[in-house]
Amino acid sequence: MGLFDRIAAVLKSNLNSVVTKAEDPEKMLNQTVNDMQEDLVQLRQAVAQAIASEKRIEQQYLQADAQANEWQRRAALAVSKDNDELAREALTRRKSFAESATGLKTQLEQQRKTVATLKTNLTGLEGKISEAKAKKDLLVARARSAKATEQINQTLGKVNTSGSFSTFERMEEKVNELEARSQAVAELATDNLEDQFKVLESGGGVEDELLALKSQLGSQKSLPAAEGSKPDADKTV
Repeated sequence: MGLFDRIAAVLKSNLNSVVTKAEDPEKMLNQTVNDMQEDLVQLRQAVAQAIASEKRIEQQYLQADAQANEWQRRAALAVSKDNDELAREALTRRKSFAESATGLKTQLEQQRKTVATLKTNLTGLEGKISEAKAKKDLLVARARSAKATEQINQTLGKVNTSGSFSTFERMEEKVNELEARSQAVAELATDNLEDQFKVLESGGGVEDELLALKSQLGSQKSLPAAEGSKPDADKTV
């Protein structure tokens, strides 16, 4: 195989591949059934024409046979009248019609066989069309299901599942971080409030303790002076 032959073979193969991929099963099946329906219509017309031809040949045969019998009767009549010349003419006519009737009878038998064959083909085609319609419906349903599945798979293939879930994970971590920060701020605010109340509850601290200590010491110094005034009173008495 030469170079150009190989190139032509490759191009033909690629073209057939493109055509095959471009075929829509549903459209192809519908078109095939439509073509079969058209064939059925044409076959029915052919059967009808064949039957009409059969009837016409049969009528011609019956007429030729009847004419042959009639000229046979006339020949017999001429013989009975001793008219040989007329009898010969009648027999000649009878022979012509008899030969025509024989030929028409042969055609009629052949035409009847043709009609029987066409009727058989018609019945077979009708059965095939019924079977094709039922199978077409099944195949169309399967094709539609396959297309829907393919579209779903293509859609799923376009979705970056790992990327989407990683985004969710990162956002979850951020939410957790925000919640932790919010909780920490709340805890700090609570601790500050607790400290303020503790200061209030504990009083002034060292200064208060110093004042209390001075007050205590001052009360202790005043007690001996009061007790020392009693002897002077006794002396006056």
